[in-house]
Amino acid sequence: MILLCCSVLFAVLAMSQAANPCCSNPCQNRGVCMTRGFDQYECDCTRTGYYGENCTTPEFMTWLKISLKPTPNTVHYILAHFKGVWNIINNIPFLRNSIMRYVLMSRSHLIESPPTYNSQYSYKSWEAYSNLSYYTRALPPVRQDCPTPMGVKGKKELPDSKLIVEKFLLRRKFIPDPQGTNIMFTFFAQHFTHQFFKTDHHRGPAFTKGLGHGVDLSHIYGETLDRQMKLRLFKNGKLKYQMIDGEMYPPTVKDTQAEMIYPPHVPEHLRFAVGQEVFGLVPGLMMYATIFLREHNRVCDILKQVHPEWDDEQLFQTTRLILIGKRKIAAEFNTLYHWHPLLPDTFQIHDKEYTFQEFLYNNSIMLEHGLSDMVKSFSKQTAGRVAGGKNFPVAVMKVAKASIDQSRQMRYQSLNEYRKFFQLKPFKSFEELTEELYGDIDAMEFYPGLLVEKPRPGAIFGETMVEIGAPFSLKGLMGNAICSPEYWKPSTFGGTVGFEIVNTASIQKLICKNVKGCPFTAFHVMNPETTTINISTSHSAMEEIGPTMLLKERSAEL
Repeated sequence: MILLCCSVLFAVLAMSQAANPCCSNPCQNRGVCMTRGFDQYECDCTRTGYYGENCTTPEFMTWLKISLKPTPNTVHYILAHFKGVWNIINNIPFLRNSIMRYVLMSRSHLIESPPTYNSQYSYKSWEAYSNLSYYTRALPPVRQDCPTPMGVKGKKELPDSKLIVEKFLLRRKFIPDPQGTNIMFTFFAQHFTHQFFKTDHHRGPAFTKGLGHGVDLSHIYGETLDRQMKLRLFKNGKLKYQMIDGEMYPPTVKDTQAEMIYPPHVPEHLRFAVGQEVFGLVPGLMMYATIFLREHNRVCDILKQVHPEWDDEQLFQTTRLILIGKRKIAAEFNTLYHWHPLLPDTFQIHDKEYTFQEFLYNNSIMLEHGLSDMVKSFSKQTAGRVAGGKNFPVAVMKVAKASIDQSRQMRYQSLNEYRKFFQLKPFKSFEELTEELYGDIDAMEFYPGLLVEKPRPGAIFGETMVEIGAPFSLKGLMGNAICSPEYWKPSTFGGTVGFEIVNTASIQKLICKNVKGCPFTAFHVMNPETTTINISTSHSAMEEIGPTMLLKERSAEL
């Protein structure tokens, strides 16, 4: 009897210590792994286009599709070259629309809808779908009962995050983006994403403070109704502002009572108040906040002329619709968007050079130089290359380490698992980084892998960054309520005048309408002396940001 009891006890202990069979990610091609007992699994291959024990045998139509489908790099090359051919296609509406539909749908369908997982649950649950305080997840977290941090591959402990940053990510010498992306784009990307990447650091990296999960321009209007009310003028639909030397700037914290994050040394008159509490951090963010403040109030004036019968509330709400869009944000998209290698070592504005330390929390720079000089200077200064490694600015080294640490806290799956999920071939080797620190390519972490991966020829990003980032951007566009048939019509935007503002918007037009002198700008370095500014037709892929078209700009870039 004692012997039998001992045998049962040992069996139970053995089962409790055995690895979850799903830890090895046996189900391929987006098949879902489910445990059966303690040591068996089965794969759900429903609607994957594959069948078999591990979802590895393609159905006939799937086999035909993958046989004919070009590689992502080939598609990217075709889309990024042959300008003459694309000019012809763009002038043939049926052909243009068919190709664009294919490009959009082939990428956006890679993001599952509705949301499926969050960092708490590795299986589908109503909580994972409905709890908006969580970021959603494209892939479930690595199960806590797995033998290694990446499932079954690699070492039992991940390498020190500080070592990874210092050896493989930190900048030795500034590496410029070969495509000529500029600092104007750098700050736009940072400004734009802060409206939906709002991690709740008190609760942890799995949580967001933004229950809207989308492009709601809360960085202009405030995350809460209370903050919005503090920023509104309640006259003609406008936001509060102050005039300095004849130009419009944000109001102060004192004038609005809206909380902002400023260190004690910042004087009261330089504590500007805007929708996003962190935008006092650098003048580049406050520059864009000021531009969009001016744009909101400018559009209010236009609508007031067309609709003198409208009250303050309708003017405000319709103006906001002209500048807005919506979606649920994924944690992986948040991590992927940490593009700090874009930042230079110093910031050149007119005839002055500012270090990071001089730039931080210094709104006096904006008042000293004015928006015109800032736009001119940022448009001329080249940003850094993101992919390829060893280009993370020393001044923000702590951000790189925190990104890796938070990814581990979220239990992200490996870079290769994400590549497979997004229909990319898994990497075979990362050479020194894999061999020395991780022990196995399939244990390579998501975020360091994105930054170390070699860029595409002459490009700012690597293949993984683009092929994962694009579906997230495009899914946001496809799920944008304003782009639905019920919203996308003139009456939503106050009639034909408001609809025209939306449909003809560009980065150059935004600047020309709100910055003195209409300084030349774009998201890539160009020679203003040899470039003609046409604010009515400026719609290049890097320039098209227009109020409700902000998602299109990101999609075009990715």
